[in-house]
Amino acid sequence: MRNRIVVSILALISLALSPATVAQDRTFGRPTTATQPDKDVTPGPGWKTCPRCTNNKQLAAANKTYNVEGHPFDPHDLSGVWGNNGIELDVKNVPPFTPLGEQMFEATRSEIPTTNSKDGMLICDPLGYPRLFAYNYGFQFVMLPDRVLQFFEWGHTWRDIWTDGRKLPDDPPQQRWLGYAVGRWEGDTFVVEGYGYDDRSWISEDRRNRIRGFPHTDQMRTVERYRRTSYGTLEAEITITDPKIFTRPWITKGKVELRPNAELWEYFCVPSESDDYNKRLIDAARQSNK
Repeated sequence: MRNRIVVSILALISLALSPATVAQDRTFGRPTTATQPDKDVTPGPGWKTCPRCTNNKQLAAANKTYNVEGHPFDPHDLSGVWGNNGIELDVKNVPPFTPLGEQMFEATRSEIPTTNSKDGMLICDPLGYPRLFAYNYGFQFVMLPDRVLQFFEWGHTWRDIWTDGRKLPDDPPQQRWLGYAVGRWEGDTFVVEGYGYDDRSWISEDRRNRIRGFPHTDQMRTVERYRRTSYGTLEAEITITDPKIFTRPWITKGKVELRPNAELWEYFCVPSESDDYNKRLIDAARQSNK
């Protein structure tokens, strides 16, 4: 009997700590995963849906209204709301670990099966970068004369990608969750270099089994390449290099689609709501097994 109680409680803890479950509670029950109910979402006159809330019917109508397929575009203008989530890192081609990398990777192993219980996201730590490349619930580029702003719905935050000619600091004055980023154009490709990342973040959750995370050190560097091949399509590539963790660079390529009639909504991680929800689930498990 005692074993059944422990198993039941652990199962509910796993459910409580899963990102999808916690995310749903933090937004008052509104589904927040990439797959959304196929129904109209009309928050109010003039207000638009969030990227991940736009169902297929709405997206098709918006693409037609804005003539996305035949719309003229400037390849040096990346403006717009893109995607309904990030581009998952290519876990089929994870580089081999160094001995230190293997040690740090194993240290992230979850204490609860099927749940990444050591993930800082579950206690509302910032996701950091490049994790926001892979998991962001939609993002927006805003082009300014001296920088490009990249807004993310997750955390309702942004990063500055400086295009005023400055170079990355060789010795950053402090480590940042989103690092330091500078951008330049190579033909029609916008190239972003990043450095100075806070090593408390993960590169990504290991989504192959969700019981570990990919770590990095303060030596990690990133290079992103964005190319707008049509009004509605953005090709994206990221190269992650950390010689202390991996024996070679980790490269991921993908595409994101424009969301022409969407806007970024708030998506905050609220510790008090998360803690209360997890406590209620655990208390319910204990009560049901008395």
